[in-house]
Amino acid sequence: MSLSPYRLGKARHIYNLFNVFNSLSWNFLVGSIITLFAMRMRASSTYIGTLNAVLYLAFFFLPVGKLLARRFSIVRIFGLAWTWRALCMIPAVIAPFAAMAGRTGLALWLLLAGVFLFHVIRGVGMIANNPVLSLMATGSDRSSYMTQIQIINSAVGMMAGFVVAMLLGREPPLILYSVIMAGGIVTGIASGMLIRKVPDLPPDGEGAGVRFGDVLKQALAKTDLRQFIIILFIVAMTSGVSRAFIVVYAREIFGQNDGMVSLYTVFGGLGNLMIGLLIKFLVARVGAKPIFIMTVLFGFVSMFPIVFFPHGGVDNSTSAVLFLTFLFFMLNFGFLGSEGIAQTYFLALVPGTLMLDMGILYFLIFGIAGAGGSFLGGVALDLMKGAGLSPFASFKIFYAILILLTAAALFLSRRLVPLGALPFRGAMEVMFSFRDLRAISLLEKLNRASDSREEEALLTALHDTPSQLAIAELLDRAMSPRLSVRMESLRAMEKLKTLTQDAEKALMDDLINNPYTTAYISARILGNHRVYSAIPLLRELTNSTDYMLAGEAVIALARLEDDAFRPHIERHILDTVNPRLRIMGVEAFGIYRSPNSLSVLLDILRSPNPPPYLKDAVVLAMASILDTQNLFYPLLVRFREDESLAPTLALDEAESAFEYYHTMLGRPRGLFPAYPRTDGPRAPLAGAAKNLNGAVAALMRDGDGAGLARWILELREGLVPAVIQTVLAEAVLDAELASYARLKLVIVQWAARQVRVWTNLVRGNL
Repeated sequence: MSLSPYRLGKARHIYNLFNVFNSLSWNFLVGSIITLFAMRMRASSTYIGTLNAVLYLAFFFLPVGKLLARRFSIVRIFGLAWTWRALCMIPAVIAPFAAMAGRTGLALWLLLAGVFLFHVIRGVGMIANNPVLSLMATGSDRSSYMTQIQIINSAVGMMAGFVVAMLLGREPPLILYSVIMAGGIVTGIASGMLIRKVPDLPPDGEGAGVRFGDVLKQALAKTDLRQFIIILFIVAMTSGVSRAFIVVYAREIFGQNDGMVSLYTVFGGLGNLMIGLLIKFLVARVGAKPIFIMTVLFGFVSMFPIVFFPHGGVDNSTSAVLFLTFLFFMLNFGFLGSEGIAQTYFLALVPGTLMLDMGILYFLIFGIAGAGGSFLGGVALDLMKGAGLSPFASFKIFYAILILLTAAALFLSRRLVPLGALPFRGAMEVMFSFRDLRAISLLEKLNRASDSREEEALLTALHDTPSQLAIAELLDRAMSPRLSVRMESLRAMEKLKTLTQDAEKALMDDLINNPYTTAYISARILGNHRVYSAIPLLRELTNSTDYMLAGEAVIALARLEDDAFRPHIERHILDTVNPRLRIMGVEAFGIYRSPNSLSVLLDILRSPNPPPYLKDAVVLAMASILDTQNLFYPLLVRFREDESLAPTLALDEAESAFEYYHTMLGRPRGLFPAYPRTDGPRAPLAGAAKNLNGAVAALMRDGDGAGLARWILELREGLVPAVIQTVLAEAVLDAELASYARLKLVIVQWAARQVRVWTNLVRGNL
C-alpha cells in the first residue's frame, strides 16, 4: 500500500503526534516512576526484579496480535490496544491511595497487576507497530524519517524523565505518583485515538546389528563428524560447567539465599524458553549451523561480565540482583540454545542407517563433557582457593578459562559443513530483518493451512513481504490444484530478488503446460528476472493463441534484449487485430528503444480506428525510444484532461526550450556579456531555437508540418540518429497522422529537448 504525497504528509503529521503522546505515556506509566514508587513502598529486590521482568511478557502475546489481525483492521488493533493498555494502569493509579491507607501489600499488588496487564495488552498491539511505521516511512526519505521518529521518541523521553524527576524530588507526597500516572493514562488514551486516524492496512532398523565401537570408529574417521564431535565436547563442557557453577558463584560471592537463587533460575528458564522459540522459528529457514554459532556466541559473551564485574558491586544488592538475573538468563539463552540446536545439526550430519547409535554417541559426549568438566572445575576451584586466592578472584580465573575454551569452539565452528544453511552473515541479516521474519511467520502459517482461502490470503501476504526464504514453499503451492492458489504463488515469486534454478525450471514448465491460466505470469517473471535461457521458448510462444501469454512473451523478450527477434515481433504486432496484444507489443517496442521501431508504431496509428489506449501506448513507446518519456508522460496526462489544450502545451514546450537556450547562451544585458554574440559556429543553434516556435505554431494551429519537418532535417549532424530525423519529419507531413494531437505533442517535446541538448553541447565547448 502506498500513499499520495499529500496523504503521506498528513499521515506523518498524525504519526509524529502519536509518538509524542506515546513517549509521554510510556515514561509516565512504566518508566522509572514505577521502580521509584515500589522502592518507596520498601519493596524487596525480588519484587523489583519481577516487576522489571514483566516487561518481557509483551513479546509472548505477539501471536495473539497476529491472530486478531486475520479478522480485524491492524490499525484498529493498534489503537484499541494502546488505549486499553493505558486504562489497565488504573490499578497502579489507585495503589498510592492504598499505601496512604496503610495497605502497603495491597498497593504493591495493584502496581504489579497494572504493569502486568499493561504489557500483556501492549504485546497484542505491538504486532501493528512495524507495519504502520513501514507505511509511514515510504519513499526516498525512508531512512531519514525513521531517524526522525527515533529523535522524537528520545527527545520526548528525556523531557518526560526530567519532568518526573523535578516533580518527585526527594520525598514527594504519594498522591503525586497517582497524578503522574493519571497523566500517563490520559496521554496513552490520546495516543490510541491518534493512531486510529492514520490510513488503514489490509487484514532406524537397518543399523540394528552395528556395534557401537564400529560406530565410534566410523564417526571419528569422518573429518566433518570428528570435527563436530570436538566442538560439541567443548561446548557441552563449557555449557554444563558454566551453568552449574553459576549457582555456587551466586551463593559464595553474593551471599544470595535459596529463594533468590531459585528466582534467578526462573529467569534462566525464561532464557531457555525464549531461545527455544527462536530456534523453532528460524531453524527451518536459516539452517542449524549459523544458529549454533550464534547461540555459542551468546554464551561466550555472557561470561565476560563475570570476569570484569567490580568487587565494589558485590555489596550493592540492587546491582547484584540485576547482574545475576542477567547472567542466569544469558547463560541459559546461549548455552542451552546451543545444546538444543547442536542435536539438530548432529542428526542431520550422521548417516540415516546409524541414527540410533549416533544418537547414543551424542548423549555420551554430553555426559562425559558435563561430568568431567564439573569434576575438574570443582577441583580447579578448590586448588585456587587452597593456593590462597580469594573466591572472587578464583571465579574470575575459572570463567576466563571457560571463555578461552568457548573461543576455541567458535574458531573451529567456522569449518563446519553448512548442510544447506545460510552463511552466518546471511543468517544474521535474516534474524534482524522484519521482512524475512514476517515471511517466516507467514510460511509457518502456510504450512499449517488446510483451507485454500487461507492459503490464498497467506500467499498474498507473502507477495507483500518478499523473501528468498519462501521460494521452496512458493514452488510447492505453484503446483496446487486450485488456480487462484497457483496464481498467488507465482505473484509472490515475482517479487523475489533472484530465482533458483529449480524456480526457473518450474516457470518454464509452466509456460509449456499451463496456457490460458498461469503461463503468462511465468513469462513475465522470466523476463523481469532476466532468465536468458528462456529466450528460445519465449520466441515460440509469441505466436501462441493465448494472447496474454503471447503478449507477456513479447515483453519478456524485450526485457531480455533479444534484438535479433525484434523484426519478427514488429511484423506480428502489425498483423494482429487483438488490441491487448497490440498494446503489449507496443510496450515491448518502448522497452527495446530501437529507433527502427518508430515506423512500425506509426503504421499502427495508421490502422483503422485504433482504440484510445492503443494510441496512448504508441506515443508513450515513442517517447521511450526518443528518451523523453519522463517528461512526456505528465504532458500526456494533462492533454487527456483537456484535449483542447494541445496547441498551448506544444507552444509552451517550444517557448521553454528557447528560454533555456537564451539563458544559457543568449547575449545578456549589460556592458560585459557573459558569452559572445550568437553568430559563427553557433548560428545554426540560434536559428533552430528561434525558428522552433513558428514551426510548432504552424503545425498545431494550421496543420502545416512543413516548417517543423524542415526544422527536424536541419538539426546538427550527429545530434540524433538519421532514422529518427527521417521518420519524424515524414510523420509531421503525413495527412493520415494529422489528427493525432498526441503524436504532435511527443514530436514537439522531442524537438524542444534537442534544443536543450544542443545548447548544453555548445556551452560545454566554450
